[in-house]
Amino acid sequence: MDIFGYLLDALTPLNLILALAGVALGTVIGALPGLSATMAVAVLVPFTFTMNPAAGLIALGAIYTGAIYGGAFAAILVNTPGTPSSIATTFDGFPMAKRGDGGLAVSIATIASVVGGIVGAVALLLLAPPLAKVALTFGPTEYFWLAVFGLTLIAALSVGNTIKGLIGACIGLFLSLIGVAVVGGDIRYTLGMQRFLGGIDLTSAIIGFYCMPVILDLVATAEPHLKPSAQGGLRLREGFALTTKRKFLLLRSSVIGTVIGILPGAGGSIAGLVSYSEARRSSNEPKTFGKGNPDGIIATEAANNATVGGGFVPTLVLGIPGTPPDAIILGALLVQGIKIGPTLFTTDAPVVYTFIWGLLIATLLMLPVGLLIGRYAYASIVKVPKAVLAPTVALLTIIGSFAIHSNVEDAQLMVGLGILAWFLSRYGFQPSPIVLGLVLGSIAEQGFVQTWLIGNASGRLPEMFFGRPISIGIVVAALITLVFPIWADWKAKRRKQLEAVPASDDTDASIDPAIKIRDIAAVAFAAGFLVLGLGIWMGASEMSMLGSVFPRTIAVALGIFSLLLIVQNIQRPVGLAGPADRIVLALDMGGNRRLLLGAVMLLWVFLVPMIGFLVTSIAAFITITAIANYDRPPLSTWVVWIAAGAAICTGFWWLMANILLLRMPDGLLF
Repeated sequence: MDIFGYLLDALTPLNLILALAGVALGTVIGALPGLSATMAVAVLVPFTFTMNPAAGLIALGAIYTGAIYGGAFAAILVNTPGTPSSIATTFDGFPMAKRGDGGLAVSIATIASVVGGIVGAVALLLLAPPLAKVALTFGPTEYFWLAVFGLTLIAALSVGNTIKGLIGACIGLFLSLIGVAVVGGDIRYTLGMQRFLGGIDLTSAIIGFYCMPVILDLVATAEPHLKPSAQGGLRLREGFALTTKRKFLLLRSSVIGTVIGILPGAGGSIAGLVSYSEARRSSNEPKTFGKGNPDGIIATEAANNATVGGGFVPTLVLGIPGTPPDAIILGALLVQGIKIGPTLFTTDAPVVYTFIWGLLIATLLMLPVGLLIGRYAYASIVKVPKAVLAPTVALLTIIGSFAIHSNVEDAQLMVGLGILAWFLSRYGFQPSPIVLGLVLGSIAEQGFVQTWLIGNASGRLPEMFFGRPISIGIVVAALITLVFPIWADWKAKRRKQLEAVPASDDTDASIDPAIKIRDIAAVAFAAGFLVLGLGIWMGASEMSMLGSVFPRTIAVALGIFSLLLIVQNIQRPVGLAGPADRIVLALDMGGNRRLLLGAVMLLWVFLVPMIGFLVTSIAAFITITAIANYDRPPLSTWVVWIAAGAAICTGFWWLMANILLLRMPDGLLF
């Protein structure tokens, strides 16, 4: 039977209903921080065992692709990646929403996601066996340089502040070391605490680094969270026009996502970062990236959704899952008695081709479903009073970080890292480089250590790192990505200097505002990071050779970048006011409310094990409502707010306990 003949099997009413329901459910789950695609697929796998194999796979694939897309909603509207794949969506999505273009950003993300998903699914349908060979050509060296390529995005995110960005990346790489080493099995930097044996949970860290600073700043002023759109709605026609003009960017990003999705373990986060970096490098206006450029959303969303189809290539052809959801779906296939391997496309062709067509249909359904959900999501968040929005987002961050492993310690870690992230960002150490280091750390270490081990054993260490053709190509691309933003920034400054009109003799000889003054706080932080680097080096002395080589490399890099930051600031003139005044300004501008909110959230996560989730959540919701309220509403409004808070907390508690079947804390009260 021709592969196109299986399309009719995928178009049965049951399969269409499963695809539609799966996409809608996945989109909602992906939009909630912490409730990842992996969790959605894992929870619903048992329900598919009563279905025929093709229908069950269509349901799981639809949930997976919907969840990857749904992460864009949280990234755009509350500056928190709903899934790790949407990290780069926050860079331009949230700035667009803040200036009133949130509806347009959602429309662009939806269109780009659908196109990327289609490209990935078509590649899976037509090119699966030959594309699977691509995955086999990647060894540990290529994975290491691919992770380095992702880290070069720091240069694009930190133009004018590159040293601080590199320090942030080293901090993220250090955080990725905590726990059991990926190669060698050494237990590292746990401070003797069992909670750190499993390492820093990525999703909890992402929620903390991105969402906690947003919540703290949300209560600091009476200004609305998002500016309402002057045009109104999702601005779908404008979104189509923008993406049509950027069809080459759309196609290139989809291909990047498909190829990276084929590489086992890479996933949507790396695909989104690499595609974003490439889009910025090739743009005529690279400085607009990170400030609300639609190209950043197009590149990220097309790439991360293309990884869904790409990830199924090694899963189905080689039996090597590309991502955690792929691993769960692979398990479901095995339970159904389907033999995975190159012969799958002949022995079980009806099942696999019906599933692929169903995945393609689910991707197409993502357009109307996503636009419908996006329309009401954007309108709701714009209209919701800040006194209700702030505690709701805070509740979602707690739920998201807790639900991953049913562990309150993850929520405690999230709040602690979030407060640290807000403090560091006040002094120029932005969260994105830290998160990049954390996301790419384990991939970089595994590739680095394995390559180092093979190179030492064979006596060809330099050749292992720099002698493989694919590696050379990735290194060249990484160097271009790293150097290009710095060169473009220097060129722009040079052009301004040449175009400047010389000052006349009677002009007041004031200090050029472009001259940067000494950053005393940065020097203090750099000194602290030097101590941290020393501690990393000393901690590695008790490890095995395999476990210590990567931490010592990071320690050296952190020390070098910290010294460069100190030298850079010592050479600058001393100013009357500087970054040290930022904390004073922050305290003047809603700082008391920030401090109160931080204290409430810390108290919340530490009381949950003792008192219970539901009671502490309702109490914290009401308290945060009072902190975020700048008006003096009547008593009736307060009654509505409190009732709404109690209903929201109770609803999520019931959902987690009875639907997701999470192990809730045994407190004194519920």
